[in-house]
Amino acid sequence: MPYLTSAVLGAALLCFAVLGLRARRADGPLDDYVTARNSQGAQTLGLSFLASGMGAWILFAPPEIGAFVGPLALAGYAIGSALPFIVLGFYGPAIRRRLPEGRSIGEFAEACYGAGVRRWVSLVSVLYMACFLAAELTAIGSITALLSDVPPALVVMGVAVSTLLYTAVGGLRASLATDRWQGWLLIALLALVGGVALTRLPAMPADASLPAIPAGSALGVALTLIIAVTAANLFHQGYWQRVWAARDARALGRGAWLGGGITVVVVAVVGGLGMLAAMAGVALGEPPIPFFALLSEAPGWLALPALVLAVTLVASSVDTLQNGIASLVVAGGGRQGLSIRAARLVTVGLMVPVVVVALQGLSVLRLFLIADLLCAAIVVPVLLGLWRRMSPLAAVAGGVAGLAGAVLPGWVAQGSLSAGLLAASFPGGVPTLPPFLGALLASSLISLLIAWARPARRGGTP
Repeated sequence: MPYLTSAVLGAALLCFAVLGLRARRADGPLDDYVTARNSQGAQTLGLSFLASGMGAWILFAPPEIGAFVGPLALAGYAIGSALPFIVLGFYGPAIRRRLPEGRSIGEFAEACYGAGVRRWVSLVSVLYMACFLAAELTAIGSITALLSDVPPALVVMGVAVSTLLYTAVGGLRASLATDRWQGWLLIALLALVGGVALTRLPAMPADASLPAIPAGSALGVALTLIIAVTAANLFHQGYWQRVWAARDARALGRGAWLGGGITVVVVAVVGGLGMLAAMAGVALGEPPIPFFALLSEAPGWLALPALVLAVTLVASSVDTLQNGIASLVVAGGGRQGLSIRAARLVTVGLMVPVVVVALQGLSVLRLFLIADLLCAAIVVPVLLGLWRRMSPLAAVAGGVAGLAGAVLPGWVAQGSLSAGLLAASFPGGVPTLPPFLGALLASSLISLLIAWARPARRGGTP
């Protein structure tokens, strides 16, 4: 059985690599490598947003939220997962007008506020995406150990190397080509795995009920997830690349709504499976993993398509992250030939420490939450960059206020700065609303106040 599983997973990864390599442009310039500018229609963009945003995390987090917090928090998670696409769908046309030759969130920040803000924004974006990469590869190792006898390190290395092969050679076009197929594949596999698992769900007890959590607490979790997930994913360079890859503004808008709509459905369905497993009295395990606990009640053969689903989810997000980080690092490169070589070297080089971390099997949730909080502290000042009154002073002051606002709730509640810093670092890896809400409100308020009091001296809104 390990040999059959290895062969099936290897075949899937080989197919992804072939699809990606066929989409490459061997003699294309750096701009095409990192943006595939003005080339993609709405359906391709929608499936790409879906595939690049859906990682192995959907098999862990939404089912657990559904099982222990309930439908209100799950709705927040689904909305937060889709909202970044919708924001870029609305905001993207203005970004394209302001930067018709743009390539990254860093270039957008520099155009609005200068090189200093660009470096800070780029650093936060790279930090977030590196955490995302490590988390995805760690997750596929854990899933492999749960569902098969294949060595987890083998699958981690297989995903890293196969995606690296086609993203390093083909750039964004390779990622977009595989996303289209991976999007359809993950929908089909999720329907198969979820449908079969649901048919084997134990009979619902007469006293079955939703998680017994107060509505106020569930709403707090929902708001936390919406703020954290939306803010963080707006610093996902892979999504920004697709702003310029869109054929036109209409294709971008339709693609964003398509990707966002399917994302809401996918997160809600997977989370709903976890909720149903808990209500039916399925033993969720320790630590609880509702989705995989549900699979334990299903036929043994279902483990293989479930593992292929997990590999598809991870590969579709990892290739986007690889290309996104490389494009962010080299977007301001020098001569064309040197920059393309640099892009490929960066793509390869960034994977070495990420794979090393992933092979340790560590939890990266706390680091993920800290990166999310950094994003929440500066996302509003960055997105206000197209407003003609915004200035570098307003943006920087807003970002600093956001960081202070993240610490302030814990400081006020517990009476010391150290307690506030500890609360903002999420001990135990538990997300809480006050730091995120404080960061978002403080950064927004200070940015707006300074922009009104000392507006920038520049032309009107593009």
